[in-house]
Amino acid sequence: MTNQPVSRRTAVRSITCALGAGVTLGGCAGHKASPFRVAAFQADVTPPLGHPLLGGLRKPALRIEDPLSANGLVLLGPDAPLLIVGVDWCEIRNEAYDRWRAILAQATGTLPERVLVSCVHQHDAPHSDWRAQRFYEEYKAPGRLCDLRFEEQAIQKVAAAVRESLRTPRNISHVGIGEAKIERVASNRRTVGPDGKLRWNRMSMTADLAVRDQPEGTVDPWLKTISFWHDDRPVAAIHSYAVHAQTHYGDGDVSSDFLGAARARRQQDDPSVTQIFLAGCCGDVVVGKYNDGKPETWHGFSDRVHGAMVSAWNSTERSPLRAIGFRCVPMRLASRRSPHYTVEEFKASLADPATAPVRRWESALGLSWRERADAGRPIDVPAIDFGPAQLVLMPAETFVEYQLWAQKMRPDTSVMVAGFGECAPGYIPTARAAAEGYDDSYSWVAFPECEKTMLSALETALGAAPARRRSTADHRTIQENS
Repeated sequence: MTNQPVSRRTAVRSITCALGAGVTLGGCAGHKASPFRVAAFQADVTPPLGHPLLGGLRKPALRIEDPLSANGLVLLGPDAPLLIVGVDWCEIRNEAYDRWRAILAQATGTLPERVLVSCVHQHDAPHSDWRAQRFYEEYKAPGRLCDLRFEEQAIQKVAAAVRESLRTPRNISHVGIGEAKIERVASNRRTVGPDGKLRWNRMSMTADLAVRDQPEGTVDPWLKTISFWHDDRPVAAIHSYAVHAQTHYGDGDVSSDFLGAARARRQQDDPSVTQIFLAGCCGDVVVGKYNDGKPETWHGFSDRVHGAMVSAWNSTERSPLRAIGFRCVPMRLASRRSPHYTVEEFKASLADPATAPVRRWESALGLSWRERADAGRPIDVPAIDFGPAQLVLMPAETFVEYQLWAQKMRPDTSVMVAGFGECAPGYIPTARAAAEGYDDSYSWVAFPECEKTMLSALETALGAAPARRRSTADHRTIQENS
C-alpha cells in the first residue's frame, strides 16, 4: 500500500460544470443561479443508562448531566444535496461511520461522500466501532465498546429528523464569515520537561502545576463562523474551534461538556437561527493548562466560547452566495508497522484473558483499522467551497498544525477545518512531533510518512495551487508563549 492520495474515478469530483477551481451547484457560468436552500435538523442521541462511554474504558452511563445531540443542515441546490452534521459523540469509526453516512445519504437523497459527519469528541459519550465490538465478541473478551442496537436507533432518529427538515427548507441568498479570538482555553499537549525534552503530558485536566505552568504552545485561538442568510435574515450558523471537548470525564456523567453548553446558549440567544458546532483539528490541543478541575472553571470555558460565537457573529461580513463547490479526495494512510501493531499481536492480545483493558481496547480498534486499510478502502477528505469561505473535514484526531497549514494554502478565502470525521486512524501527528519523540499508542497510521499524504489531500480538496513542500519547520505558530 502506498502512502499517497488515490483516485476514485478522479481525485476531484465534478458534480456539474466547473466554475474556476470549484464546482457549482447553482448553475454554470452565464446562467442565472437557482436559489439555494437550507434544511436544518436536530436529534437527541443521548445513550441510555448503562451504555459504555469512551469505548468502555471508564464507568458506563450512570447519570445524564445534559443530553447529547446531532445538529446539522442540508444544503440544497439544483444538484445533489450536501449534509453537514456535528454529533455529540466521542468517535465514530470504520463500519459505524460508513453506516452513518449511508443512512443519512439515503434520507437526504444524495451520495454518502456528500455527507460530512463530524464528532465533537466529548469523552463522556459513545465511542462507536462496530467491527471492534464484534472482535470483542469473537474473542470472548470481557466488556463492551458500544451497543449496536442503540446506535442503529440513534442513526435512524437522525435520519428521521433529516427527512422532516426537508419538508420545510428555508431559502438562502448570502453566506457570512466571521471570527473571534479565544484566550485562556486551548493549550498544546506537548510541554518541555526539566531535562529539556518534549513530553506528551498535558491532559484535559492537569493537576501538576509544573506542567500546567508550561507555555501554551501551538494552538489556533480563532473561532470561525460560516453563516447562511436570506437577504438580511439569518438562517443558520456553523462554528468551529480547535480544542478537545472535555473538562472532566470518567465518572459516568453523560455530558456535551463546555462546547455543547456554549452551542446550547448560542441557540437560546436566537432560536430561529440553527447553531451547529464542529470541533477543529485538535488531536494535540486540550484545556489542560487552564483547567484546575473546578466546576466554575468549566463554566468559564463555556462563557469564553459562547462569547467568541457572539463576537464572530457581530463581525460577520456577508456576500452573495453565487455557487457552492464540492470536492472529495479519497486518501489512503499507511498502517503503523512498529512492534505491537501487527495483526498477529492484536489478535494475541484479544485472546489473552490477562491483557490489560486498555491494550485489549486498542487491539480491537487496531484490528478494525487494519481490516479496513489492508482492504484498500480510503478515507474521504471532503471540502465545500462557498466562495469567500471553505469548509474541509479531516479525519480523526488530526494535529492542529494541519489546520494552520490548510489556512495558509488558501489565503484568499476563510478556511474552516473540522476534525473527527472518519475517526479510525486515531491520532494523526506531524513529522515534527514524530521527530520530537511522539509515540502515543492511540495511533494506527504510519508516521512521519502521514504528513505528506495529509498535506497532498488538503491541497487537492481545497483547490490550492501546489506549493513547495511544506514541512513542520514551515507552519504558522499562532501562540508560542515563553
